Amino acid sequence: MLGFKSNSCASIILNGIETIQMMRQGQAYYARSAPLNLKQQFELLIPVK
Repeated sequence: MLGFKSNSCASIILNGIETIQMMRQGQAYYARSAPLNLKQQFELLIPVK
């Protein structure tokens, strides 16, 4: 990687990476009794139009 253009951009990208890792490990706060796949978990975070 060549680096980030700004601190806010770096923060957004790194938070997204952490969120994906948490989703993969099942540590997300919206965990349910029925396991969701990665696509369904992501759609809970970001509404798809």
